[in-house]
Amino acid sequence: MTMRKSALAGFAAFLLPALAFAQQVSQERIVSGLGKLQGAAPIVDVELLRQEAMNGSGKQMSGLPNWSKVSRLPQMVVEIAFANDSVAIEPESYRTLGMIADALHHPNLWAYKFLVVGHTSSTGTDQHNLELSQQRADAIKEILSTTFAVDPGRLYAVGVGEYFPIDGSKSEAANNRRVQLYNLGVFTRKQ
Repeated sequence: MTMRKSALAGFAAFLLPALAFAQQVSQERIVSGLGKLQGAAPIVDVELLRQEAMNGSGKQMSGLPNWSKVSRLPQMVVEIAFANDSVAIEPESYRTLGMIADALHHPNLWAYKFLVVGHTSSTGTDQHNLELSQQRADAIKEILSTTFAVDPGRLYAVGVGEYFPIDGSKSEAANNRRVQLYNLGVFTRKQ
């Protein structure tokens, strides 16, 4: 388990540029960050992403076949404050969720679908953290679709547990309880 965490700690360096501005969330920044999709997005199978997260075997996320496709997509790291060991969203994060929803309703983004990736700190067991991160990703998807009327068909949720901490040396830190959004490409409504 220690090898797995240390191997994935390198992924934190991959995220640092995106994390530098995680506190400064605005609708404009979300729209510009997620709207930078160049060309056609690769086809991403969300179920395969889930399987790779569960069976990562200590590899860096960016090195896993399907996650490597996702890592090249426009993304946004958003700090959503969750209560420790819970899916309860802290009240101070509702403003951020509202800005995310406003951005997803923006004309520059309304045609896209998004992957919501949930993370946890490392304070629980591997299995518990993986389940909790999935529940958190599902909770964000649910709030965006029910409270903020984002089409649920545009949102996909995957939890990755504790395996991709912001700061590998402090994987138990509260700021690892976060959410990432990835632009998966053009949304086509099923008839």
